[in-house]
Amino acid sequence: MQYTTTYQSPFGGILLAADNIGLMGLWFEGEKFYAKSLDPEHKEADLPVFKQTKTWLDTYFSGEEPDFTPPLHMIGSPFRLAVWKILQQIPYGETTTYGEIARIIAKQKGLPQMSAQAVGGAVGHNEISIIVPCHRVVGTNGSLTGYAGGIDKKLRLLTLEGVNMSQFFVPKKGTAL
Repeated sequence: MQYTTTYQSPFGGILLAADNIGLMGLWFEGEKFYAKSLDPEHKEADLPVFKQTKTWLDTYFSGEEPDFTPPLHMIGSPFRLAVWKILQQIPYGETTTYGEIARIIAKQKGLPQMSAQAVGGAVGHNEISIIVPCHRVVGTNGSLTGYAGGIDKKLRLLTLEGVNMSQFFVPKKGTAL
């Protein structure tokens, strides 16, 4: 059984989803893939994992780095799980690129290379945004692309973490990278 609750962040409403193992979803209202993995037979509840997650979010949105992670239950292919594990290792206030994650995955698998586009697809389908920090992944050329919650939220999250935004640019719609 899956359970849900909501959280009102300074950046908009957030839906949280969990099962008896841990947090399964954290989506900004209206984001791409919103609640895609949520079972239609879920119910609203007040679980300990939701209390922990809300405490984590309160700390995060106050501009501080949380010193714990609520229990997570990420479900995906082995490839996606590997990418999401790397996302969890990106330090607060820092960024990495899709290409760098592709290099790490290729090395782990003993391959000469890995597609940055495939990594981008896995990053984009991360069900637990913010806590699994997909917003910290940028294009190799410094472009801020690929955030399911929207580029405006990606900019705000990175700014909240103190990332120097002068090194990045937002491509205009229809611009090839």
